Amino acid sequence: MTRLLFLCSRNQWRSPTAEAVYQNDPRVEVRSAGVSAAARRRVTEKLLLWADQVLVMEHEHKQRLREQFPDLFHELRIDVLDIPDDYPFMDPELVKLIHERVEPLLV
Repeated sequence: MTRLLFLCSRNQWRSPTAEAVYQNDPRVEVRSAGVSAAARRRVTEKLLLWADQVLVMEHEHKQRLREQFPDLFHELRIDVLDIPDDYPFMDPELVKLIHERVEPLLV
């Protein structure tokens, strides 16, 4: 089973939605966090080490990981989903985008 860590800025809408979408998927184990100091659940080294794959919503989040975890960064498998911060939690369009962007990465 693949362990996915979804990251956005504040762990408020996008990454918790992705976690909710995939929480009952038998192919994966999922968690979510944010890269901002104001995140509800902030990304930690422990979370990054737990993950087999880190899925960030924007390129900015990947850059923040590079800055916050420079020694660990090059060991991480990171994919950028390119999902803008335009949607509330569980918005149907957000759910659709998450499926469209994540499914090809799970094959």
